[in-house]
Amino acid sequence: MLVKSTTRPIPVRIALFALPLFVLTPLMLNNFLGPPGPVILISVSATAGILAGMVARRFLARHPRGTRARAGCCEVPTAILWGLIAWRWHIGDLPTWWLPTAALYAWFAVSLAVVDFRERRVPDVITLAGYPVFGCTLTLAAVAVAASGHSWKPLVWNAILGATAFLAIHATIHLVHPPSLGAGDVKLSVPLGALLGAVDLIALPLALTLAAVITLALAVAAPRTLRTRWRSGIPHAPGMLAATALFVL
Repeated sequence: MLVKSTTRPIPVRIALFALPLFVLTPLMLNNFLGPPGPVILISVSATAGILAGMVARRFLARHPRGTRARAGCCEVPTAILWGLIAWRWHIGDLPTWWLPTAALYAWFAVSLAVVDFRERRVPDVITLAGYPVFGCTLTLAAVAVAASGHSWKPLVWNAILGATAFLAIHATIHLVHPPSLGAGDVKLSVPLGALLGAVDLIALPLALTLAAVITLALAVAAPRTLRTRWRSGIPHAPGMLAATALFVL
């Protein structure tokens, strides 16, 4: 007799907002305890990244459009990226109002890259969640910029322009030659374009070029075990995500 599992899927959309608070907690304590040391800050952020990566990996294993990745595939890169974000904030290279966007993007990018690497697909459950999530974080960034006395309009309009331009470019490539770019990559282009535009419009062509270079490198250097999984072509989302990360993080 088969017994149905009562395990419920992890509420990843809720955790998507909750876990980055681990990164922001030391910053919130500044007014009470003083600035945390770099070692403590990076350690806390990296530990939070491990927890976030674990949540992502378990979610991907349970979702029908996800993948069963080995332990560490999500945890290690998320921990490294969140530690990097904390370090960049500590040395003043990253403004505080950009931290939610950076932390959430790192988690988002790692999760999608793991699935595309293994299964050659970009699941809508994660991609489409990026639309409202990054819409919210960019809105918070615009509010913070306005509160600091600067105009919020360049950030907002550049984000809209970036999303529109990236969508137009990727949709055109997909329509002209569908095997070279999947529909999931086209959907992914919208939040990536918005984030790149919010950083700087010059980041759009640079990210496009770099993504193509990364995909070409995968085609040349990928091991045979991965090539057997990529029967429908070389995954392009990892290149898009990595290229965007260089500007967003």
